[in-house]
Amino acid sequence: MFKTSQFLAVLIWLIAAAVSAEEAKWISIFNGKNLSGWTIKIAKHPLGENFANTFQVEDGILKVSYDGYDKFAEQYGHLFTNLAYSHYILRLEYRFTGKMMADAPKYVNLNSGVMLHTQPPQSMRFDQGFPASLEMQFLADEGKGPRSTANLCTPGTHVEMGGQLITKHIVKSSAPTFPAEEWVRAEVEVRGYDEIIHRINGIEVLRYQRPQLDPACKIAPASDIVDAGGNVMLSYGHIALQAEGQPVWFRKIELMPLEKK
Repeated sequence: MFKTSQFLAVLIWLIAAAVSAEEAKWISIFNGKNLSGWTIKIAKHPLGENFANTFQVEDGILKVSYDGYDKFAEQYGHLFTNLAYSHYILRLEYRFTGKMMADAPKYVNLNSGVMLHTQPPQSMRFDQGFPASLEMQFLADEGKGPRSTANLCTPGTHVEMGGQLITKHIVKSSAPTFPAEEWVRAEVEVRGYDEIIHRINGIEVLRYQRPQLDPACKIAPASDIVDAGGNVMLSYGHIALQAEGQPVWFRKIELMPLEKK
């Protein structure tokens, strides 16, 4: 018969093996050294131009920096994965640092995000500020009361919740408010157009279904995609990190592919 110590040792080994097997499924999509595997698109600049070194990599951290800017001038930027994805879990950590650009809109303060099911960067207009996408919005404490992170923003898109079409641009999550300088672990589970779930530090804070294009939206002109024959229902797309006037850091950007049910 096993002694208690032997049983505990076997149990610990089984748990460790299960954890190792689970971790083996995760793929790093940011190598911590450079921007290989990603494409830059900054409004008012050509595709692929890293204007003023907006996106930088240092000590394993992907940094959005405005040190080289004189003015923001609505030069919204996004860093897109070269590949498009449909069924997956994405996890990353983010942290705000520094101050927003003085001429950026006030909502930009301590504000960033990761865009899901985005249109290809090659399809964006030269001066387009935001891709048609679903944004898992990252926010931090401004000292003005609760400010939940992991909200949903919908540039050029709508979603459904509980069978009802949601057309408002921002859907708030149940996440708490975090200090600006704190590293926060964000995770999003994406299952094509069936369902998307936001999690913060391992806790679910928002879920919605059936993402779809909104051709009437002027912020991110989804009509371009629809007119070109694109599907209104969004079942896949690129992933993009946001640069909208507030310095922010990202690290440990990993993806786990999921099987279609």
